[in-house]
Amino acid sequence: MQYFSHKTIWVTGASSGIGEGLAKALDHENSTLILSSRRLAELQRVASGMQKARVFLAPFDITDRAAVQKAVTEVLVQTGQKLDILVNNAGISQRALAQESKIEVDELLMQVNYTSQVFLTKLLLPALKQSSSGQIVVISSVMGKMGTPYRSGYAASKHALHGYFNSLRAELHQTPVQITLICPGFVRTPITMHALTGDGSPLNQMDKGTDGGIDPAHFAQKVLRAVSKRKNEAVIAGKKEKFGIFMSRFFPAIYAKLITKISVR
Repeated sequence: MQYFSHKTIWVTGASSGIGEGLAKALDHENSTLILSSRRLAELQRVASGMQKARVFLAPFDITDRAAVQKAVTEVLVQTGQKLDILVNNAGISQRALAQESKIEVDELLMQVNYTSQVFLTKLLLPALKQSSSGQIVVISSVMGKMGTPYRSGYAASKHALHGYFNSLRAELHQTPVQITLICPGFVRTPITMHALTGDGSPLNQMDKGTDGGIDPAHFAQKVLRAVSKRKNEAVIAGKKEKFGIFMSRFFPAIYAKLITKISVR
């Protein structure tokens, strides 16, 4: 995909799962990559497998605003203030009933999945506006378009992403910056291992849906195609998840009954 050639691309949450898959896919595109996550050792592992890309590592906890600010300043110095694509991928999932979830869990989900993405975007927007083809890619979820049991806080954070970035897209219509929302369904990654339970502890197990999800490498290629076409939104999911979105949008009353009877774990 020539679209990514010679572009500088920042991927958050790049140490595993979707972020790692995207980094590996972009390695073949003659790009400069900035890879971020909390885990430096895992970022180094991902970077060690790169063959073509020029790679910068920027480890930080995305909820630590001082660390994020410091990383942005340092990276922009290293890249000569150049940034073409920001991939907001960092995030955490949930597997707990709403009533059993502490409010601190809801707050953390919102902080990681929404507020921190907005903060990083605000810091990098001036650099993106200087690019002739600036783009913000937001890895949302099908949960940004519907709701299910066991994901109340997670769904809320993803809905918030859609509200914010759809609004931002309208504000940026006279600039070169495009916003692409990606809505994954089940992707075979370790995301549920780290998913928050009601007390905030990790689930530490793969659920059936995720284990049978789309292969991360295949998913990454679909994401890159959507990004290269500068789409506003792309749902990359299985038939079950797409059916859920369709029913939720066009037949909400029926969906409300169906979702109580379908296993989502």
